[in-house]
Amino acid sequence: MRFRPLSIAGAMAVDVERREDPRGFFARSFCCDEFAAHGLPPAFVQCNISWNARRGTLRGMHFQRAPSREGKLVRCTAGAILDVVVDLRPDSPTYRRWEGVELTAANRRALYIPPGLAHGFQTLADDTEVFYQMTDMFAPELADGVRWNDPAFGIEWPIADPILSERDAAYPLLP
Repeated sequence: MRFRPLSIAGAMAVDVERREDPRGFFARSFCCDEFAAHGLPPAFVQCNISWNARRGTLRGMHFQRAPSREGKLVRCTAGAILDVVVDLRPDSPTYRRWEGVELTAANRRALYIPPGLAHGFQTLADDTEVFYQMTDMFAPELADGVRWNDPAFGIEWPIADPILSERDAAYPLLP
């Protein structure tokens, strides 16, 4: 695997290294020793799937409030997404900064999102599936979010007029 730190502290793009032959290829998508060597969690406690019927669907920007220490490893297993993180850690030098990474079934890239970052994505294709590995169990009472189009972040979403849930559309702007 190849690990590439993003501009947001603790966030990391993870690419598979293919071993190809005439049959296709083999690649490792997770190794606890390699993750630990790059400062990432060596274990995940929960996995989730998000399937999205239509291009332009936007889910986010979600996070878990303290005391949760939820980190995520996100991979697109069908279709394509722009995966976005926003730093919500007030003591971070990248506070309120965002970064987006294109994850596709073809590039097989994953994005590690550390605790304290909001996360969301917009689908770039119909029939898109996203696979999450979580470092902490989901706690509904700690679930929260910020507005996907908050001017404090200035996220450049690729598709105007996204398909949103009522909950995502109603999240507050950051004060």
